[in-house]
Amino acid sequence: MPHAIELAHLRKVFRVRERARGFAASLRALIAPREREVVAVDDVSFAIAPGERVAFVGPNGAGKSTTLKVLSGILQPTAGLVRVLGLDPGRDRARLAFRIGTVFGQRSQLWSHLPAADTFDLLARIYELEPAEYRQRRSELVSSFAIADIIEKPVRQLSLGERMRCELVASLLHRPEILFLDEPTIGLDVVAKATIRDLVRERGRRDGCTVLLTSHDTGDMEGVCERVLVIHQGRLLLDRPIEALRKSFIPRKRVSVVTEEAELRIDLPGVRRLPSAAHRTELEVDLAVIGVDRVVAAIVAGARVLDLSVEDPPMEEIVTAIYAGAAPAAARA
Repeated sequence: MPHAIELAHLRKVFRVRERARGFAASLRALIAPREREVVAVDDVSFAIAPGERVAFVGPNGAGKSTTLKVLSGILQPTAGLVRVLGLDPGRDRARLAFRIGTVFGQRSQLWSHLPAADTFDLLARIYELEPAEYRQRRSELVSSFAIADIIEKPVRQLSLGERMRCELVASLLHRPEILFLDEPTIGLDVVAKATIRDLVRERGRRDGCTVLLTSHDTGDMEGVCERVLVIHQGRLLLDRPIEALRKSFIPRKRVSVVTEEAELRIDLPGVRRLPSAAHRTELEVDLAVIGVDRVVAAIVAGARVLDLSVEDPPMEEIVTAIYAGAAPAAARA
């Protein structure tokens, strides 16, 4: 099956004019401006199969948004091969626009002074949807995203979470084959973030839509995607399934125990006690030193256990470890 998205040695360089200091230097800059090159994306290659949901993560300035803009045809690459649904995004932008959807968390496609319903009607004309098909699709999405009571309000009166739900509906009206999401949960509260993640994941499964999501929030990564691409300083560092990423970078488990005893006494190699409370003990287990089964057996043998859970460490720790390893590598390069 052909790839939905394919990048080979993508490079994007911006030319930035250097600001001159002082009156005389400013005059010289008018005649002979000085410029420098800023490499935003440097030799990035990856492929995404149809229907995959992939997280594209990295710190600010890593090149995430630039890559998405190249994929959607907004920016032209400096070098490299770019194919989206078999099309060159830069040359075939108009054709590609009918087959992709985009949501930029800090840029709205809705008219702020108009109700979202009016923007939906306009987009139906732009995407040349048949009236009956549009009504059916709009009704389906409005029900799925629970926005029936807000689409007649001016967008400026909506909360951020409500607006983002409307943004997603607007991007899905024409049944896109690929959905590009750039920081879709930025600024949202915990409940709104969880709602958006659930909706994107479920809609991707239902429509068979390929999803490429950029985010600083590792909850977006875990809640929506199956695979992670990590970019740092314009270069692709890692491309792995989420579970493989966990096992590779932080081979530890967290054990939480509730006991009848106020304090659990345990002294095993590879087991570190985390900040705990009376009757509740938090432990970190280094799997390279000791297995979780031995730790659990020791806990059960030495205390009356009321509850016990074994969890992976938070994804934030994994991403932090990746970035920490990337800095020395970049310095050596």
